[in-house]
Amino acid sequence: MKQLPLRTPQRTAEMAWFADLCGGDTEFLGTLDPARRSDYSHCRNMVTRADAHGYHNILLPSSYMTGQDPFTFAGAVAPFTHNISLLVAHRFGELHPPMLARTISTLDHLLQGRLTLNVINSDLPGMQEPGEVRYQRTREIIEILHQAWTKERIEHQGELYQFDLPTDPVKPYQQNGGPLLYFGGFSPEAREVCAQYCDVFLMWPDTEQGLNASMQDVGERAKRHGRTLDFGLRVHVVVRETEQEAVQYTQRLMSQLDDLQGERMKNRSQDAKNMGVQQQSQLRASADGEGYAEALLWTGIGRARSGCGAALVGNPDQILEKINRYMDMGIRSFIFSGYPLLEECDLFARYVLPFLPNEKLARLQKRIPPETPATPLTYAPLRLT
Repeated sequence: MKQLPLRTPQRTAEMAWFADLCGGDTEFLGTLDPARRSDYSHCRNMVTRADAHGYHNILLPSSYMTGQDPFTFAGAVAPFTHNISLLVAHRFGELHPPMLARTISTLDHLLQGRLTLNVINSDLPGMQEPGEVRYQRTREIIEILHQAWTKERIEHQGELYQFDLPTDPVKPYQQNGGPLLYFGGFSPEAREVCAQYCDVFLMWPDTEQGLNASMQDVGERAKRHGRTLDFGLRVHVVVRETEQEAVQYTQRLMSQLDDLQGERMKNRSQDAKNMGVQQQSQLRASADGEGYAEALLWTGIGRARSGCGAALVGNPDQILEKINRYMDMGIRSFIFSGYPLLEECDLFARYVLPFLPNEKLARLQKRIPPETPATPLTYAPLRLT
C-alpha cells in the first residue's frame, strides 16, 4: 500500500472518547436502555470519567433526537473538566454565521482553548436540500469563521451570505487560527470541502486498504489547494484480557437484538441514508460469516446503529498492534467508544490507553502551546447584599 508522508516521524496521536448526547447508550444493542438515558447527569459522567482517565478529547455528537444540545451541554460541563478538549459537533446552517462565531468564541474562552469542532454538512431537521446548496453553505460559513478568527473584520460576499462586520465580538481564546475543524464525509463533495477548509479528515471504519485509499484521495485534494491535513478514525472497541473474552462479549452485546427493532433504531438518525452510512452497510455486507471485514474489525454494531458501524475486537496486545498500524498509515486522531460507554471507557483506559503515545492534536498542530494544560475554571460564590 502506498503511504502518505507522516505529519510527525514518531507514533503520536490524539486518543479521544465519545459522549452519548443522542440517546444511544445501552448494555444490549438494539434496545433502549432507561438506566442509561441521555440526560445531563449521565453525559457529564462520561466527560468527567474520560477526563480523569487521560483521554485528550471527547466527541459531543449532534442530531435531532432526544438528548443534549452539544453547545449548551459543553458550556454546562466546562467547569467540571480539567484537561480534556471537547469536540463539539454542529450542523452548519443551524445558527446565523456571525452568532455561530460568537457562540464558538464564548465556549472557547470558557474552556481556555480546549475546544475543537466537528463540522456536519447534512440536511437541517425537517428539510431536504440539494447537496450543492448544503456544501456551498458549509464552505461560506467556514470562510466566515476563518475571517472571524484571523482578521479585523468579516468581509464576506458569497452566494448565500453577505457580511461586513467587526470581529471584536467573536475573537476566540485560540488566537493561532481558532479551534481545529474535524470533518467527515464519503462523497467527493464532502472530501473537497474538507481538503480545502478543514484540519482533520475524520473517517468511519473500513479495511486498512479502504482507509488508505480514502487518505490518499483526500491528501491529494488538499495538496491541490496547497494544504496538508491530519486524519482521524471514529471506531468502536471491545477489549478484554483475552481475544476469546472479547468475542464472547460481542455475542452478549447482540444477544437481545431484533433485526426489525435494530433497523427502526438505525433509521431514527436524520443521516441514516447518507453515503457514509451506505458505505458502512457495504463493509458489513463484505464481511465473513462472523461479521469480520478483516482481522479484528467486527461489523456487527452496524446492524443496530446508524453511522460508525464497526468495532475493533481483541485482547490488549491485538488492539495496540492495530492502532499502531493505523498510526503508521498516518492517522493521528482516534475517537473510540463502546457499549455501555462508561464501562468500556474504563476498560480501554485500563488495558490500552496507558500504552499509547497520547497527545492533543491541537498541540501537535501547534495550535496550543506544549505542556500547558488548561486550568479548571472556578467561580466565586454569589453574595447578596
